[in-house]
Amino acid sequence: MWKFPRARRTLRALIPAAPLALTVGVLPAYGVAVAAPTPGSAPLKCSTADGPYQREVEELMGLEADGSQSPADCLAIQRYQESQLIVPADGSAGPITYTALYWEWAQNYPEKLRGCPERMGRVACVDLGHQIMWVALDGKVVFTPVAIRSGRAELPTRTGWFHVEWRKRDDWSTLYNSPMTFSQYFSGGQAIHGVYNNLYEGSGSHGCVNLRHEDAKRLWTALQQGDAVYVWGRKPGA
Repeated sequence: MWKFPRARRTLRALIPAAPLALTVGVLPAYGVAVAAPTPGSAPLKCSTADGPYQREVEELMGLEADGSQSPADCLAIQRYQESQLIVPADGSAGPITYTALYWEWAQNYPEKLRGCPERMGRVACVDLGHQIMWVALDGKVVFTPVAIRSGRAELPTRTGWFHVEWRKRDDWSTLYNSPMTFSQYFSGGQAIHGVYNNLYEGSGSHGCVNLRHEDAKRLWTALQQGDAVYVWGRKPGA
């Protein structure tokens, strides 16, 4: 497992938006504001149990990777969860914490990304196992990884080879009564599109690939109708 560079992490009350340049030790920029925790509210009690991604989270955070939860591990993980608005921020090394850390690592090391077959032309690579996506051109990453939220267990995102069938800049889901900004449909009603809410809250989408609004806006100019889309893996915890 590759270690994410150590960086000073401070509490932020914003949802991560577009990534910064690939600079070792620099965390992503932040964009859309959301409500901060209630001032004076008591933090959640730290989990004493080993999380399902204990060793992976420890490695990515630069902690002692022994796969065993310690009070120091829990406090470090909890502070990271609070900085990313991961719910619940209980210090447990769960799937959302793991994929958030992996996304930060992937921005620094796009050349080490694996799983998306190399082919000529543009390919939107959607890695469900790590909850990230990027765009490759002739096998080279040209749109750096962004965080995603894919379908929940009962409404999974379909896997395989697809293509961008049609696009709509400002769409609206009549089924779920919610906005779908910069929608790029690749498999029937499933689309890659922007959302305004926190990607790190909830069990997943209704099958679409959710991006932060600003990431979806940037992706809109990186893809065209007819471009290939490759989706693989399985959402952690699903």
